[in-house]
Amino acid sequence: MKIIGFVHSNGEGRKANGEWEIVLKGDSCLLNGRKPFFVPDWSQEIGVTPCMILRVSRLGKEIALRFADRYYDAIAPGEDFVAMDALREAKAAGKPWTKALAFDYSLAIGEFVGPSAFSHQLSDYVLSPEEAIVEASKVMTIRQGDLIYIQADCEPRRVQKEEVLRVEVDGEEKLYCKIK
Repeated sequence: MKIIGFVHSNGEGRKANGEWEIVLKGDSCLLNGRKPFFVPDWSQEIGVTPCMILRVSRLGKEIALRFADRYYDAIAPGEDFVAMDALREAKAAGKPWTKALAFDYSLAIGEFVGPSAFSHQLSDYVLSPEEAIVEASKVMTIRQGDLIYIQADCEPRRVQKEEVLRVEVDGEEKLYCKIK
């Protein structure tokens, strides 16, 4: 299983002229089942950006936009954690952002719902689900079970210990995560 992310090109929120970056995360990045997020001891500033997470339902490579909606069967709300201090250090040193973006449990994932039930404003994200499928499939083969996450087009918000993150879809809580 791959976890393919579409994040802001500057790492800090808000698209710069429609620019975005692809990030790959390992499966140890997933945080689900109402488990708490523990702030890593190597970071003093954790930010979070809402995201939507697509579940890939079939094998595909270089998928045309008109067929992209056939390649995912569910969407979950998510929260993408970023170590803001590590990100600033990496950018200043011209190093990769991996430590800041792809650390263990850095992607909280909620319950999946059908694509039509995901009522969030899709224009508020870096890409639409279909555009993300197309772009991911240009770079690598996507397979059933892969996850694609797309950040919301907003600044990361700093989280505080004991804070609780909740996301509702159609009045039902689909994501719950306490910060520890």
